[in-house]
Parts: sequence; C-alpha cells; structure tokens
Amino acid sequence: MFSRRRFLKTLGLAMAGAMAAPAYAIGIEPFRLRVQRHHLTPPRWPKDLKLRAALISDPHVCDPWMNLDRVRFIVEQTNALKPDIVLMLGDYVAGHRWQRKPIPSQAWADIFGGFAAPLGTHAVLGNHDWWDDQRAQVTGTGLPLAGRALERAGISVYQNRSVRLAKDGKPFWLAGLDDQIALLPNRKARRTNWQGRDDLSGTLDQVSDDAPVLLMAHEPGI
Repeated sequence: MFSRRRFLKTLGLAMAGAMAAPAYAIGIEPFRLRVQRHHLTPPRWPKDLKLRAALISDPHVCDPWMNLDRVRFIVEQTNALKPDIVLMLGDYVAGHRWQRKPIPSQAWADIFGGFAAPLGTHAVLGNHDWWDDQRAQVTGTGLPLAGRALERAGISVYQNRSVRLAKDGKPFWLAGLDDQIALLPNRKARRTNWQGRDDLSGTLDQVSDDAPVLLMAHEPGI
C-alpha cells in the first residue's frame, strides 16, 4: 500500500515527466539552433551529381519562442552555407497554446522567401499547417493558409507532385508528398477518422525516366 508521502512523490514525478516534453519543445529546443551536416551516398545516385541541399523543418513560428528575428537568423545562416537547393519540410505554424501571440503566416513566409539557392526553395506541408486552417479541415482539399502564404512568397509547395530539375546538366527529380495525417476527425465534414492527403504512388507515377529522385515528406514514417 502506498504511503501518503510515496503517493505524493510518485504524483510529482509523473507531473514533472508530463511537463518535460512540452517544456523542452518550446523552452529549450528553439534556442539550440545548430547546423547538422550529413554526407550521403544513396545507392545508384550518380557519382558525378554533387548536390548540396539545406533542409528546414518544424520551425513552428510564434512569439516568443520562434519569433521573426529568429526566422531571419535561420535564413541568414542557411544562405551562408551556399546550398544548391533549399527543402522545407513542414510545420511552419506553431500549433500549440504556449505562445504569447500567433504570427501571421505571410510575415514568416516572406522572410523564408529570402532563401537564396540556384535551384530554388521547395516546400511540403506538415500536419500543423493543415490542422491550423479550419476551412481546410472542413473541405479536406486545396492549399491551407500556410501553403498559400509560401506560394505568395515565391516558394513552390508540393502536394503529391514531382518535377524534373538539373544540376550541372545532370537531371534529378524532386518529389513532395502532402501530409500523411492532415485531416482530423471532423463532424462538419462527416469524417470520423484521421485521414492523410498523401499519394505516394501517384507522386512517383509522375517520374518519367530513370533519373534519381529526392522525396520530401513531413512524417518520416513513409
């Protein structure tokens, strides 16, 4: 049988554990920005196709944790790396209540529009980008607010689409999936289960030759 002291101690540990994850996500992680380099040699990737890609994911822009000054700093740091291409992998909106105030999508999208790479900036959407748009949750189609803001900033948003690019005359395909858990259960939409907007086979069907493919996806489980 638990004593009162042991019960309170256990309860305190449980509460601390429950609070630790969100505290880390919004109070520590955003302030530990660092550049992580990976040198990859995928099977069958052409040896003479050297590609430097900068990947940006899950900024969850909001005040004060990831404010516009920090977004500018990320863009400056990324441009200093001189990437050939910038790939943005989703969850641009905060999607949590631990924020002083939300930041309008166009404000951060315009800053991300300052990425500089010869092959451009390309993006897919994350679950929070879908969840934050109530209209998109009801209709289940189209481009959510975050995606429209990115496109107005000159950034290509991929929803189950593949395009053929080239570096130094060497072709490759860039494919991007829509989100895999985009749609929440919704009474208005008569939707009882979570649904994705991803179509992997349809996306890859657009690849028409044997050039290598880079696939952008928000959830790595794909």
